[in-house]
Amino acid sequence: MKPQANHRSGLTTAGFRRPPRRVSRSGQLVHIEPVEPDRERLSRPNGSTPPLDEYYNSLFTALGPQHWWPRKTRFEVVGGAILTQNTSWKNVERAIENLRTADLLSPVAIEKVPLRRLEKLIRSAGYFRQKARKLKAFCQFLRSEYRGSLKGMFDTPTMALREKLLGVFGVGPETADSILLYAGDHPVFVVDAYTKRMLARHGWIGDKAKYEDVRWMVERQFPGDGRRFNEFHALIVNTGKNFCRKQEPLCDRCPLGRYLEEGR
Repeated sequence: MKPQANHRSGLTTAGFRRPPRRVSRSGQLVHIEPVEPDRERLSRPNGSTPPLDEYYNSLFTALGPQHWWPRKTRFEVVGGAILTQNTSWKNVERAIENLRTADLLSPVAIEKVPLRRLEKLIRSAGYFRQKARKLKAFCQFLRSEYRGSLKGMFDTPTMALREKLLGVFGVGPETADSILLYAGDHPVFVVDAYTKRMLARHGWIGDKAKYEDVRWMVERQFPGDGRRFNEFHALIVNTGKNFCRKQEPLCDRCPLGRYLEEGR
């Protein structure tokens, strides 16, 4: 994927601009003035910052390209980003295959299908009643805002689109950023539990670090580099699943293990 230019992302010269936040469940946007991240909580007393470029290079060398996100269409990524909330990707794959078999992997089809049938088809993804409503809410948003065009939606500047996505029922920061990065090739970094665990274990953030603060930490080091954000997030997920596990981590085998020994 080709990294997007900064003018499209709405980034500052430092590579980051906090968007106004959302939201109401009805889809109405609530404007809040941007707030700068608390830089003191995202660096150590000596002002040092995590060596993310070294982390990336070590992970890429050890694990290779991840080819993520697996997809056949952009809408499949959008649907997957919603369905993967609080469940494993294996469960999502089953739900997506059910939708594909039923010829329902399109915004028009999802909006038209009866709610009960949709719930049944995505049951494997868990929280299927809520997720069926979320899928429909996104498709209604796409139709009302962009006449059903994903291309039209993704042509919107990154921060403006992110604000709109955060106003859709069921779309939080991680889901919005997954849609932007993996379906739309917008240069944003996706923060998930694996990212927070890795950075916390290496002593760079606290256990209660905020999503936007962690996103800023990464994005300022690789401003506007969508391809790097894509690969880095995928590598972190691989590392979190196989090495930096919540219980019984395998730090001695992890590609980042030496940084723990060095205290960074």
